[in-house]
Amino acid sequence: MTAMQNDGLAPRPAPRPATGAPESGFTLRQYLICLTGVVWREGLRFLHQRERFVSALVRPLVWLFIFAAGFRQVLGVSIIPPYETYILYEVYIAPGLMAMIQLFNGMQSSLSMVYDREMGNMRTLLVSPFPRWFLLGAKLMAGVAVSILQVYAFLLIAYFWEIEPPTKWGYLTVLPALALAGLMLGALGMLLSSLIKQLENFAGVMNFVIFPMFFASSALYPLWRVKESSPWLYYVCEANPFTHAVELIRFAFYQQVAWTSLAALLGYTSVFLIGALIAYDPARGMLMRKGG
Repeated sequence: MTAMQNDGLAPRPAPRPATGAPESGFTLRQYLICLTGVVWREGLRFLHQRERFVSALVRPLVWLFIFAAGFRQVLGVSIIPPYETYILYEVYIAPGLMAMIQLFNGMQSSLSMVYDREMGNMRTLLVSPFPRWFLLGAKLMAGVAVSILQVYAFLLIAYFWEIEPPTKWGYLTVLPALALAGLMLGALGMLLSSLIKQLENFAGVMNFVIFPMFFASSALYPLWRVKESSPWLYYVCEANPFTHAVELIRFAFYQQVAWTSLAALLGYTSVFLIGALIAYDPARGMLMRKGG
């Protein structure tokens, strides 16, 4: 047997890595360190950009205090689920404004990714030895965490205007809905960032993505009112992923589950996330963008 090994007839054991790292890849601790670093970087960026936090609150507060006051009598709301009685118009639009914060945050994250790509920071992140899907997922989770903090800051201000859930548990039950909605909108922003070649083109995204998604939804008015005026627009609003994000948040705020919106949101999140991962794949997305 020894002679056969010396003659090279028996396979030799593969050499072990000199670093002592496991052959299966990175350890769970290493993944957590990488995730913490990406989230910490996004958190520091958010803290240093105080105008971003202020602008994220100014938009919904303007709608809440000015728009709602002016249209309170015009846009009445009947008793519809999850509400069990008549409500003020500002109470109705509050979930839509919460989703609005996450929508603009998702687009802001896509803007920062375009900026990082032009400055070279994105290339530095993506050449990391960690899997690309994990790096993009970590950046997405960091954006979701920032958007949730902005939403709760909005709820703190809205509390003094008597906009609150029936019980205090609503502030907790709405958290999973905010996380899923933020994940879907962040994945959409990440997908759009792969399609935007220059920073100057981001204004077009604002006009052709954000505002149609916001206004063609149930954020500002019930869909039954839309159906009365325009049936085809009603179906557009029904297919709008932002509508399902608003309704999931609305029902969760009242400790209920909108199962249809939950299923739709899971489907949209999967599609946008898979599309973003494919678009940022160097063999498909980036090389195709360079060639275009």
